[in-house]
Amino acid sequence: MSPREIFALRDYLDPDLKGRTLSDARQVVSLTEFAGETCLDGRLGELSGRSVLLAVADQLVSGLAIMELDGVARRMLLCPPDLAADHLSSLIADAEIDAVVTDGPTQWAASGIKLIVTAQTPLRTAARLQTGRATEWLMLTSGTSGVPKIVGHTLEALTGAIVADGPVRGASPVWATFYDIRRYGGLQIFLRAIIGGGSMVLSEPGEPVADYVARLRGKAVTHISGTPSHWRKLLMSGAASGFAPRYVRLSGEIADQAVLDGLTRAFPAASVGHAYASTEAGVGFAVNDGLEGFPAEMIGTNRDGVEMKVEDGSLRIRSTRTAHAYIGQKAAALTDADGFVDTGDMVERRGDRYHFIGRRGGIINIGGLKVHPEEIEAVINRHPDVRMSRAKSRRSPITGAIVVADVILADGDSAGRSDEIRKAILADCKASLASHKVPAVIRFVPSLDVTAAGKLARTDA
Repeated sequence: MSPREIFALRDYLDPDLKGRTLSDARQVVSLTEFAGETCLDGRLGELSGRSVLLAVADQLVSGLAIMELDGVARRMLLCPPDLAADHLSSLIADAEIDAVVTDGPTQWAASGIKLIVTAQTPLRTAARLQTGRATEWLMLTSGTSGVPKIVGHTLEALTGAIVADGPVRGASPVWATFYDIRRYGGLQIFLRAIIGGGSMVLSEPGEPVADYVARLRGKAVTHISGTPSHWRKLLMSGAASGFAPRYVRLSGEIADQAVLDGLTRAFPAASVGHAYASTEAGVGFAVNDGLEGFPAEMIGTNRDGVEMKVEDGSLRIRSTRTAHAYIGQKAAALTDADGFVDTGDMVERRGDRYHFIGRRGGIINIGGLKVHPEEIEAVINRHPDVRMSRAKSRRSPITGAIVVADVILADGDSAGRSDEIRKAILADCKASLASHKVPAVIRFVPSLDVTAAGKLARTDA
């Protein structure tokens, strides 16, 4: 890219960089040509200075609309497609929404919002609107059963880690992610593709893993990310054969040693690592040594503007990449008095390394004792015949609750060895865990639910 002042995301679409595309299962859009086109029905100017809800079902069109709105809208609220309809009214009020960009305009006719702009393809030729406004990016938290919180970011904060990492070496990358780009993890990959001069292949809602990976192979994807649950499903599908990315990253959940080792075996030529990031804390750090957890020396250091500490067992982060506020009339403080975000992710030091043990809000109670289900799952997942597991509590008339583990075996019933494997898992748990954490019941199941955010669904039995 030739040196020039950058005001907004669309300013990264350098026409000199040929061959860059954004694609899904149905269409391919040239990012080079998009510099002089619009998906917003020719009405971008009407959105100038407004607080805009981006409610587009199509992920590709969402990506195009994001690039058009940044630097034009005052605020842009990214709406994931699985958002419950009964949450919308309160979110619209809190974000002071006065315009909607959508690919389903008729459903908004009775919303009371006067400005409704249709986003669609095919694209139309349009003169570029001068950018220069700092748009506030609004995103929704995930993992809550109630109305999600609205988190405010700037483009500078969202791209802090991307700028610090610098450009990808070698040929222009082709990016992909199992995430939706309207969630923080997916947006990070989308921004890396746009800013780094690459292309991107988007996933489709409900698309079978094998079909998506076939598209990734066809597009010669080089860089890909997802949650550990996403990756476990790929490894279970058998679709990894013939797919050869050179960069594999995990985030969004605890990356235990079993899944890291599994990906290293599946993609021996790839750099396999995991990153820590959250909607509130931003991108904290990356771990590229192939091991779970992170080196203790990262605590208390200042790396590219990121500081970390552990307080009451919880990881806390202060950086220029964090969100600047929760948005809304009832919004709580996002940081403590010293500017640290309490991530709610609990860590434990073991030797020269910190290990993630679970979410503070995800603790289950067994006979009055606190248990992190992720700690149990990490032990179960080490067994070579296990691909994926979920630990949860079940009511018991004696202790009040017991631990139940649902387990997916790597090879189905493993040739009738279920009893043998169950005994081996129990032995491993008894050797590694306190007695109240050892599963009282181990059930072999064909599948486990994953949320729309790509995380293991956790409900009590």
